[in-house]
Amino acid sequence: MNYWLFKAEPAAFSIDDLAAMPEQTEHWDGVRNYQARNYLRDEIKVGDNVFIYHSSCKNIGIAGLAEVVKSGYPDHTQFDPDSPYHDPKSDPENPRWYMVDVKFVEKFPSVLPLSKIKSEPAISELGVVKKGHRLSIMPVLQNEAEILLALAR
Repeated sequence: MNYWLFKAEPAAFSIDDLAAMPEQTEHWDGVRNYQARNYLRDEIKVGDNVFIYHSSCKNIGIAGLAEVVKSGYPDHTQFDPDSPYHDPKSDPENPRWYMVDVKFVEKFPSVLPLSKIKSEPAISELGVVKKGHRLSIMPVLQNEAEILLALAR
């Protein structure tokens, strides 16, 4: 079982929004970074766990957990001229951007703050605590996941 961290701006889409979706499931669209795209397309699989990380908000940190229920497939928003994620250079025959579907698993009792995550020496290599690490999707090692789950619950 693999773990991932997906960043979301809760003003646009939060753990509560995921929980409120039909069947508590939604596609994770709009990722426009090539490394994150590669993860979505090639590495993230059904059954993987996802930490939902709220960024660009008052309470920055991990808000809950989701599970991947559909592996990478072309992100339809790249082809929609009315979408903020439209990419006119993307070709339907050779899509540039991918997404996965995730299902709500749990909301943590409170957001696990970035400051607390940063204070744990055993997870100092976690992407979200490294300076300049801006990826919206990043892998989380098993031992890091266990520490994050213990801190969050």
